[in-house]
Amino acid sequence: MERIVIIGMGLIGGSLGLALRAAKLKNIEVVGVDFDRGVLNQAKRLGAVDSTEGNPAKAVSSASLVIVATPILAFPEVFQTIAPHLPDNCVVTDVGSTKAQVLRWASEHLPPKIGFVGGHPMAGKEVAGIEGASATLFQGTRYCIVPAPTASKEAVELLVGVASQVGAQPFFADPEEHDVLVGGISHLPLVLSAALMATAAGSPAWREMALLASSGFRDTTRLAASDPGLTRGIGITNQASVLRWIDGLQETLATFRNLLQDDPEAFLAAMDKARDQRLLWMADRQGLNKAESDLPNASEMMTDLFVGRGVASFLKQQDQRLADVERKTGARGDADTKSR
Repeated sequence: MERIVIIGMGLIGGSLGLALRAAKLKNIEVVGVDFDRGVLNQAKRLGAVDSTEGNPAKAVSSASLVIVATPILAFPEVFQTIAPHLPDNCVVTDVGSTKAQVLRWASEHLPPKIGFVGGHPMAGKEVAGIEGASATLFQGTRYCIVPAPTASKEAVELLVGVASQVGAQPFFADPEEHDVLVGGISHLPLVLSAALMATAAGSPAWREMALLASSGFRDTTRLAASDPGLTRGIGITNQASVLRWIDGLQETLATFRNLLQDDPEAFLAAMDKARDQRLLWMADRQGLNKAESDLPNASEMMTDLFVGRGVASFLKQQDQRLADVERKTGARGDADTKSR
């Protein structure tokens, strides 16, 4: 019996447990670890785990894979706690939203014999906790895979299997690249959402505005309700990247403001361009997801990985499929641009 240990049974940890157990993998036990006994009891009731354990050291002592899903600022303490108890050849991964600092912590606190592969499923909700967990949370999303320099091919392949099993598509990146990319499409929107909420709520007319606000304001400020622990972790571990993206946003806002004041037609053209860019992005997403829908069965692949067979052919197929789709959507995008 192979053991997958998930440390931290919140939204992401609970959803991973639900997705893995929904696959009904043979000879694999999903163990949930959390310091809150109430959370563990709820995870068991929801079916997110096969068993629970309040002691991380005990839980990982016979683990094949450990997934650290606590708040990111707790990672160093978790790594230190489990390090002496990890079996040889155990693979450790995480679900943190930044990667450069996490890989530094892993290098500092985990023994060299352990394969560490950073992970970041690009999924979530504005709510935190096991209550929001869902087996389908990762369906159709990207799962960033950021291996440590010492990670073995087998360790990387195992996380590829996990990503595929939960319905996501692997996306490989180096730590710094990852943090810059998600800084723009994940962390900046969080800041922008909070800033918009603060701006509106700070108005003397907020009471009346709140009565009128509808779906547009609700959707745009959704991320302002995010878990404070997540926000704090991002601010501390990806500060430089987020600051650069905020600077870029301020420049764009200044440009839009000047256009609106001095050249309304140019302002409308800029708005139209942004609209077209979003429509093209959504179309490209649909094309990529459709092309990836017939990749190898994830349940079979996970079983293969645990008994020692790799997924090199899977990776080769995926690379070719993505390259083909990207060429097609890229060509269409160029044509669309030229026609306007």
